Amino acid sequence: MTTGPGAGPEDRDHYSYSHYASRHVAESFDTLRFGGPIGQHLAACQAAILREAFEPLADRSILDVGTGTGRAAVELAQAGARVRGVDASAEMLAVARARARDAGVSIALGQADAHHLPFGDRSVDGAVSLRVLMHAVDWRRCVGELCRAARWRVVVDFPSALSFAALESGARHAAGGLGRPVEAYRVMREAEVAAAFAAAGYRVVLVRRQFVLPIALHKKIGRLPVTLAAERGLRAIGLLRALGSPVTMVAER
Repeated sequence: MTTGPGAGPEDRDHYSYSHYASRHVAESFDTLRFGGPIGQHLAACQAAILREAFEPLADRSILDVGTGTGRAAVELAQAGARVRGVDASAEMLAVARARARDAGVSIALGQADAHHLPFGDRSVDGAVSLRVLMHAVDWRRCVGELCRAARWRVVVDFPSALSFAALESGARHAAGGLGRPVEAYRVMREAEVAAAFAAAGYRVVLVRRQFVLPIALHKKIGRLPVTLAAERGLRAIGLLRALGSPVTMVAER
């Protein structure tokens, strides 16, 4: 997650600073997000989309913004890309460095803010930012920075406003309004994200949607064959296209 140093002082109370600065959050993030059969399936699908978006990856320069624990960065590096990864959280970066070391890949990792990327215009072939726009203080500015730094393609993902994620998001915002410590993330419409890309001179060339039913429900059931069968049936009647989330969007200059 990246909304750290460089953003305005008025934003420093935003949960995206404090939550991801926690060592406990950093060390437990992968287990929480990608643990178990459903989490592993989610990670595999994410990796496949990145390969599809940036192929051929050999020697391609990719910037991973909000690299977090470095999962996407390592996947890209293992496929032959030259990867730079940035995040606002030093604790998340510490986990990413250990992951890269264990995987035997070289990734240039550093602390930076998605709203103010310390990279020149069109200085990398592509940029990817996963699970960032939903939390960022100013997501449109983040999209603009990604598009500025990349010369070719940008990949982002976000929870759809037309999905069950909207219910969870609404509940979290209500809890946050009552003073509870929650990640009150936003849900987003595909049209508004596409418009932000268009404003930066990019056009959307690929959209992938993952689940109709909430990921939390799939994880609670914990049986991948059940998940695959249920989602296959829902896709067959057109619900994935209408209600699928998260949405991964690839845009090209």
